[in-house]
Amino acid sequence: MAGIGNSSVNISRGLKGVYFERSAISFIDGRAGVLRYRGYSINDLAQHCTFEEIGYLLLMGKLPSESDLTRFVGATRAARSIPDDVTDLIGTIRHGHPMEVLRTAVSALGSFDSDLEDRTPEKALKTGIELTASLPTIVATHHRLREGLEPISPDPELSHAANFLYMLKGVRPSEHAATLIDKDLILHAEHGSNASSFAARVVTGTGANVFAAVTAAIGALSGPAHGGAAENVMKMAEEIGEPAKAAEYVRARRRNREPIMGFGHRVYRAEDPRARHLRSSVERLSREMGEPHWWEILKAVEKAMHRYARLGVNVNVDFYAGVIYHLLGIPKDLFVPIFAIGRIPGWVAQILEQLERNILIRPLTHYDGPDAREYVPAAKRSP
Repeated sequence: MAGIGNSSVNISRGLKGVYFERSAISFIDGRAGVLRYRGYSINDLAQHCTFEEIGYLLLMGKLPSESDLTRFVGATRAARSIPDDVTDLIGTIRHGHPMEVLRTAVSALGSFDSDLEDRTPEKALKTGIELTASLPTIVATHHRLREGLEPISPDPELSHAANFLYMLKGVRPSEHAATLIDKDLILHAEHGSNASSFAARVVTGTGANVFAAVTAAIGALSGPAHGGAAENVMKMAEEIGEPAKAAEYVRARRRNREPIMGFGHRVYRAEDPRARHLRSSVERLSREMGEPHWWEILKAVEKAMHRYARLGVNVNVDFYAGVIYHLLGIPKDLFVPIFAIGRIPGWVAQILEQLERNILIRPLTHYDGPDAREYVPAAKRSP
């Protein structure tokens, strides 16, 4: 009998609905479809800001003045390079999945930090800025090496998003392509206590350094239940093949109680407020690239799913992101690493906030196993 486990305890599986801390970083109203970074609407930020401004906002708590932004941009551009030994390590494991390589490389970067034992908030902020700058370099370097190409050094004249595309492809991107990636990074920059941000806080709570916390966050993001939606949406669009087949595809999946990729969210019951900022971008880019069928397929899927909106199953940001990446010639297995490139300032903001009043995060599990049992030597145990 399992008598110990019979006592009445309220279990919140997945910690759903549990508040573990106060936060001033982002506000989410899932029913109304509202998202704010540091009090600013995502709608205003996505329309008017650059990713560098968002990085400053999340890390410093306010939007930068022109002089603030100039200094911040200078600091990030100066920190884009990675040590040659890390490049060599990436080359050694170049056949691994990009998320595994990214996780390993970030962990390795800690070995080159001469002040690794400094646990002050000032040091954490400096490391966070450096990681924000260097993650695109890691991702691009890995992709170049696995393709048998030489890595490309960062270009200090280019913005964060434009430089990433340049290091990835070897040519300076169009202004439109850079703007699309910039907006995508902004929309992914922060989202409350999601799995990866919570993982970063848990590791920070132990007193570990920023490299360890970000490595844990990358590990959490690599799971398909967290970061894989954009890649799966693109696979779905390829499977559907043409707009006329979308409705039947949706019906068949729903009959089998299978999810439709890019719909539904753990937090939002209304449409994800980030989604609309990529919707028009997909339409325009699809037509510009001479591949309008991708937009038409997504539009047909969204139409077929409209009836489920009343159940709280609405389109989310990743429904459009994957097609944008595809149209820009980015391989599917880089979709989640791009998510990480956008999310890094949010992770660091969560780490810094955890450090303000740090505490070990140690929830309980309610024991539901056997009652106390008598030990029996191996020779006397039943087969």
